[in-house]
Amino acid sequence: MLAFFAIAGLAFAQAPPPPPYIQAFGEGVVAVAPDQAHIAVGVVTQAATAEAAGTQNAERADAVIRELRRVAGPNAEIRTAGYSLEPMYRSPRDAAPEISGYTARNTVLVTTSDLKSVGPIIDAAMKAGANNIQRLEFSLKDQRAARAQALKEAAAAARADAEAIASALGVRIVRVLSAEAGGEPPIRPMVMSMARMEAAAATPIEPGTVEVRAAVTLRVEVAR
Repeated sequence: MLAFFAIAGLAFAQAPPPPPYIQAFGEGVVAVAPDQAHIAVGVVTQAATAEAAGTQNAERADAVIRELRRVAGPNAEIRTAGYSLEPMYRSPRDAAPEISGYTARNTVLVTTSDLKSVGPIIDAAMKAGANNIQRLEFSLKDQRAARAQALKEAAAAARADAEAIASALGVRIVRVLSAEAGGEPPIRPMVMSMARMEAAAATPIEPGTVEVRAAVTLRVEVAR
């Protein structure tokens, strides 16, 4: 046992110290035109009984889904994203809260690659009975190319910072010890909230761009 500890201690003593290094952090952001839209369409109904609220909601939601399928076309994905049926309460003076009615909510998520159809989809949903556009989000189907570009920019920024630090300290970069990606969400979609819209004139929609982000932490060995 003593011999083992002696050998282990000798090996530890002979291990070379880590080289001097500089660690730098870089970020890259690439703005890209989106090619996909996600629209969360809501139908909210209220009634005195749970059965009535649910029945009214089902009828209106069914009409909305039929219209969405007609306007969005066969290539769009339409699915139920959420459903709830909850009591509403009122609080009389000096009395316990009591149920005054029920609220039913049905949320349908539409995903389409035809960005020009986003406005007509919203308008059609509202005319068919939807009364809550909860979210409109633009994104990318495949972000790999934009992600690669953002990583390049992040790595270049980290390298530039490391070189600036090395120059200020009077040392030079010998080699890269490690590089790690991460620290930021890979994509920042553009999200618009459009709650409780009223159907009126045609809804204008401008997709704009989405941001694809990357971060790189760089560690480089330095020497004089």
